[in-house]
Amino acid sequence: MRFFLTIEYDGTDFIGWQKQNSGPSIQEKIEECIYKITQVKCSIYGSGRTDAGVHSKGQVAHVDISKIFSSKGLMDAINAYLLDYKIKITEVKPTIPDAHARFSAISREYEYVILNRSAPPALDDGRVWHQRIDLDIKNMKKAANHLVGTHDFTSYRATQCQSNSPIKTLDELSINKVFDKVFVRAKARSFLHHQVRNIVGTLKLVGSGKWNPEDVLSALDKKDRTAAGPTAPACGLTLIKIEYPKEIYL
Repeated sequence: MRFFLTIEYDGTDFIGWQKQNSGPSIQEKIEECIYKITQVKCSIYGSGRTDAGVHSKGQVAHVDISKIFSSKGLMDAINAYLLDYKIKITEVKPTIPDAHARFSAISREYEYVILNRSAPPALDDGRVWHQRIDLDIKNMKKAANHLVGTHDFTSYRATQCQSNSPIKTLDELSINKVFDKVFVRAKARSFLHHQVRNIVGTLKLVGSGKWNPEDVLSALDKKDRTAAGPTAPACGLTLIKIEYPKEIYL
């Protein structure tokens, strides 16, 4: 049976989603738990990679389990072995055999949080990007509008990005301030490496008055990573939601 796992995690203590030799990963820890339950080595396949320090409320991975489990039974069993880690399975759903966590996804949604106040974070330390200067949200929204739609995002992707094409369609890029927090939401079918963090780093330049909103479009047109702003820290980014066609679920 193939299951989709929805996964919540704090990425602070991990090298990212994907297992590597350089440290603990989210993928590795979950695979270890499933082995303890089934005594069968298996791989789980995520909807996409998140970098070291990036968090998740809605990462999705699929796994094939040969033993018979109910959805709740499998979720509870995995979580029982995750008690010592800030990783939790929040939902398990059986799917059709060829459903794929990455390739079946129809949209991905990220949220970046900026703490915009003089005092540094205490409770939100490791979850936000702290900015002391009062950001101009109106101009940030104007700048964000330039990036919505289908564009060549070369200026806003990491130089080591392995995607075959820099052309992506950004369906939504919204900015809202609630009390002292600025929430940047980005939604697309797929993203380039560091695309959201590079966009946020550039929007911060607009918010702080160093750039005009039109400078964001100018950087986009140059198709050069050095033309855009800095990469925002990983700690403020959370993978919120992955959407799939309803027909893949049993």
